[in-house]
Amino acid sequence: MTALGQPHLQPAAPTLMASLGAAARAYRPLPGAADEMLDAAGRLVPAWARFAQALGASGIAALERGFGSAERHIREAGISYRAPGETVERAWPVAHLPILIEAAEWRAIAAGVVQRARLMEALLGEIYSSAPPGEGAPPPAAILGSPNFLRPLVGVRPPGGRHLHLYAADIGRGPDGRWWVLSDRTQAPSGAGYVLENRIVLSRAYPELRERMRVKRLAPFYGAFRDGLAASAERTQPRIGLLTPGPYSATYFEQATLARYLGFPLVEGDDLVARDGEVHVRTISGLKRVDVLCRRVDGDYCDPLALNAASRLGVPGLVEALREGGVVVANMPGSGAVEARALLGFMEAQARRLLGEELALPNIATWWCGEPAAREEALARMDELAFAGAFDTAPARAGASLDAAERAALRARIETRGVDVVAQEVVRLSTTPVWKDGALLARPFVLRVFACATPDGWSVMAGGFARIADNPDARAISMGEGTLSADVWVLADAPVEPVTLLPARGGEKIRRIAGHLPSRAADNLFWLGRYLERAEATARVVKALSLASADARDGGPVDATQARLRALLVAWGAVKPEPIAGLAARALSDREASGSAAAAIAAAARTASALRDRLAPDAGRLIGELAGLVSLAADEDPLSRAERVIEVLVAIAGLVHENMVRSDAWRFLDMGRRVERAIGTCRYARALGGADAEPGDLDALIDLVDCRVSYRARYLLGPALAPVRDIALLDPGNPRSLAFQVEAVHAHLAALPSLREDGLPETPRRLASALLRSLEEAEAADLGAVAMLAYEQDLMALADAIGTRYFPQGAAATRPEKLSGLA
Repeated sequence: MTALGQPHLQPAAPTLMASLGAAARAYRPLPGAADEMLDAAGRLVPAWARFAQALGASGIAALERGFGSAERHIREAGISYRAPGETVERAWPVAHLPILIEAAEWRAIAAGVVQRARLMEALLGEIYSSAPPGEGAPPPAAILGSPNFLRPLVGVRPPGGRHLHLYAADIGRGPDGRWWVLSDRTQAPSGAGYVLENRIVLSRAYPELRERMRVKRLAPFYGAFRDGLAASAERTQPRIGLLTPGPYSATYFEQATLARYLGFPLVEGDDLVARDGEVHVRTISGLKRVDVLCRRVDGDYCDPLALNAASRLGVPGLVEALREGGVVVANMPGSGAVEARALLGFMEAQARRLLGEELALPNIATWWCGEPAAREEALARMDELAFAGAFDTAPARAGASLDAAERAALRARIETRGVDVVAQEVVRLSTTPVWKDGALLARPFVLRVFACATPDGWSVMAGGFARIADNPDARAISMGEGTLSADVWVLADAPVEPVTLLPARGGEKIRRIAGHLPSRAADNLFWLGRYLERAEATARVVKALSLASADARDGGPVDATQARLRALLVAWGAVKPEPIAGLAARALSDREASGSAAAAIAAAARTASALRDRLAPDAGRLIGELAGLVSLAADEDPLSRAERVIEVLVAIAGLVHENMVRSDAWRFLDMGRRVERAIGTCRYARALGGADAEPGDLDALIDLVDCRVSYRARYLLGPALAPVRDIALLDPGNPRSLAFQVEAVHAHLAALPSLREDGLPETPRRLASALLRSLEEAEAADLGAVAMLAYEQDLMALADAIGTRYFPQGAAATRPEKLSGLA
């Protein structure tokens, strides 16, 4: 690599020129920074020479063709993130080229990361010990000043025997070619899920290149992490959950990816109950004990009783369960205290004191301004150093870049509250090649390296989470505007054997159950089904109204039918009654109207985002497609758009029906659809199938329940009141009839676990049975508006009973833990 940035590629790299042509010849490393592709003489380093050779003469075409496929995968899988401060998700940005690291260099990095993990564990053990710190320990203010230091955890022995189960170090290469630690990640290191996605994306882009390059596998690390967590529990078959802040977390997608890959249920604080020194997850089968929680919630937010009372993300009583040793939390709350920049300047001394070793991976030079000597040096060298908060993660700012007012404010802050400020050496990060708009550009990057604790010591991931800046002068890189992520290829010295987390042949007992369904997941699945069905109901009424309007223009007598269809949309809040012009289009696209198709689809998308660990990627992609379909231009015909919305919703239903295992999760999703469809059918029938129904009304009702072909096959004459009522409401063979929906809900409830021990049916099943019997005994000719309204009210009561029994929703709810013993 080059330390000074040579102006262009030298002729010693003909293979890269052959692969990338003019793009390679124009590549210019940044002055004053090391470069990962070129050495000091401007020649390809061995790893990149191998890459160019493996890529071959069709380099540019291979890059663009391969990454076209990869970008489709990113869109279809919905790989996304949120930049800090944003609420809208962005598509995950993956660099076209990997970062390459030779095996020998990686061994040195891994050894340094393991040493720092051991050091952090030892330091945390001292910090949270009830004994006084040893001689030579960091100043108390450098620890106590951190908001991540949690005093209630002092003296609590970590269940499982350690504070850290997962450690990460953000590292960068300086101009001298050495790797430096920029920050330690001990709170709840993020990015391991995105590492998996990056590998999948580049494997799709270049399916054979990775094999030819002998890239080390990621699976051994994830297997070691999973096994290490399992070994920390008391039970031999522990239940391990990944504790997430929820779908509005900036990295929720990667949390879902990680949970799915490791086989852990994704749980939120509301899913969990701490009781009698243990933690349990609420499921539709009652409370089930959780042995290990891999947390992604900040430590201070883990328990609103013992820690931050404002938290709505944690588990009340979790700290008490930790004191009792009833649950392992990885990492322990409070472990983020050693992330503080204030401690970086003490790490070399602490390595010698606690480990008896010299620091193998040094961190960038740091002066904590809480010490007089460091404070004076920082003030004297303001133009040379960068300054940052001692206990926060905001990027450092170079002193030379501050204006006069900012410099004065910084100086005053250092002089009055120096404990809150650190000064750091300004280091230019090394650059890696990035393919952008047909050109190779040199861009700086930061690499996050992960290590996990196992019974045999620390295991380091052969790769990492790399972030590449769009700004060529970046010194601190977060996933914001213009930032890329890259797959990191650690190149082995010998061919790499395939590795998988799947058990060896014959090593796993056959299972046909998916485990216990958390109550929150059941709630979300049920409402996802309801939202999708609401959107379809509105789209079907819009379609019927559009067709009726077209018939009216052709001279047909459908004015009364139009009025009833408009009243139907107004009644369920899809649209305001005035103005009549454009009413159908507004019912599709007005997100402010709670009953519109757009509002239902938006709610479905929000709910689906919380189910990423349970839904197929195709389902999420189709739901995302719906949002665009309900955005109509002012002059656009709503009929064609409504038909397209219905087609996509039918596709989603088909995907669920054909591809989803018949588990409890499927039952709740299907029950939501069935309940909402049944309610919609009652409303259609009340509006269009009353005693005064006209032929146009009955014709529209047939279309709304989508049974025109069946009706024509049975009856030679046109629509008649009793036959239309029968096929819409009472026919158990019509998949859109009221009777069919109730029978399906009844069957689902019968298959779900019961919490009663007396053999009597629970309330939802009892209500469904009564409704089903009523429909079996009904006569179509007698079904007036009063009877239809009664059915609709019975369905709403049934939906409420399902929610009360199965979902965690409020103080008055009959939650499962109140009805069953602990398991």
